[in-house]
Amino acid sequence: MHGEDIHLAEIECQIAATAAKLRELIEQSASHVVAMSEELVGQRIDDQAARLEILIRRRDELLRARSGED
Repeated sequence: MHGEDIHLAEIECQIAATAAKLRELIEQSASHVVAMSEELVGQRIDDQAARLEILIRRRDELLRARSGED
């Protein structure tokens, strides 16, 4: 159980970091401060959004498994 708690905490940290990066990329894209092409910024946003979705699914699976053990 302890290992699952650590794994869940790691996923929560990754979710927070990925969501923060996604917000940053969206803000940069909206303000046109980034010297990158719109296509590159769009791809990075899509990549971060996909990563966030995967991390949230993994967290939810862990939480479901944990609730099934109680």
